Amino acid sequence: MNDSPGWATPGSSPSDGERPGAPADQPAPPAAGPGWSAEQPPPGQWQSPAPQAPPQPQPGPGWAQQPGTPYAGQYGPQYGHPGGPGQWGKPPAAKPGVIPLRPLGLGEILDGAVATMRTHWRSVLPITLVVATVVQVISLAVQKYAVSDLALAADGTDPSFNSLGTALALILGAAFIGALGGLIATAMLTMIYSRAVLGTASTVSGAWREARPQLLRLIGLMLLLGIGALLLITLLFLPGILLQNPGLTFAAVAAAVPLFAWLWTKFSLAPPALMLEKSTISKALGRSSKLVRGTWWRIFGITLLTEIITATISSIIVWPLTIIGMVAFGGGLSGIENGTASTAWGALILSGIGAIIATTIVLPIRSGVTVLLYVDQRIRREGLDLELARAAGVENYGTTGG
Repeated sequence: MNDSPGWATPGSSPSDGERPGAPADQPAPPAAGPGWSAEQPPPGQWQSPAPQAPPQPQPGPGWAQQPGTPYAGQYGPQYGHPGGPGQWGKPPAAKPGVIPLRPLGLGEILDGAVATMRTHWRSVLPITLVVATVVQVISLAVQKYAVSDLALAADGTDPSFNSLGTALALILGAAFIGALGGLIATAMLTMIYSRAVLGTASTVSGAWREARPQLLRLIGLMLLLGIGALLLITLLFLPGILLQNPGLTFAAVAAAVPLFAWLWTKFSLAPPALMLEKSTISKALGRSSKLVRGTWWRIFGITLLTEIITATISSIIVWPLTIIGMVAFGGGLSGIENGTASTAWGALILSGIGAIIATTIVLPIRSGVTVLLYVDQRIRREGLDLELARAAGVENYGTTGG
């Protein structure tokens, strides 16, 4: 048993209804019949056994486990809520960390992502803050110097070929650094969230040490997905462009949207599978496809809702500061009309501050939801809660009390 949060790739998954730890059915007692002994006690001396009080679950994570006290997990994989069919009297599932060890709902996944930020902020916020600051400083310089050259070209001014090429190179370089910083932050946050599920704190250095061996593979995975998306776009739109046929172009757009949504969801769990199972790129893609199979709509809905929520939070933070910066430092409405307001230093600095704050908040939420979706799918399909309970030190989880 691997008690680390790496959770090695499991073997064959149990089928539905055959999850590990489920108690076997007890045989029915024999019925009374003519085979009773003739020597029976006199009437009135039979006493029924004293009723035994049901075992009490632990109050929650952080409480000391008393020797011999059954844990909530001993009741097996039957999950529910008070009032649900057959669920009266069932204690809550064990919760050593930020989520209960049972299949999760939408609210519990979002709450687990936010709870990790709140509980482990000393590890989460420094990572996202440093990455966001470095990326935004580079982006600010590129917007100030490179975007202005492209704006001149758009206005009809003919800048030199060298300056235009330099501007494009700087923009591509800034985009690459931004993507690389996001991948590094995602890799480290994945390790922090995996330990938060077990109720274990992480450090920035510890997260980096655990994420570093898989970092190159994670970069390769994202490059592969990006190249695949680019090739798919080329194949879909190339016929309409070559033939200059608007109908083919419209058909390509109509086909691209659902196809990209399907592929995006199908492989959305590949990054946490790659990092936490210490697998290869091909195995991570296969694991994601297997875990998503049969629950595509649920994962798509949760992921899309998370993107909408985080995009709304980013807009609320970034846009007011951007508008204030353009009005106060970009020449007012006249600067906004002629396009010079967006490249003024004051406007760029305020916009960059807003982007740093927004990224520091929303990046952990996105990464956390993805990791918790991965954990949730493995709990549902493979009984990962049993391994997590043992790794967290929960005693008697998945066994019957006796």
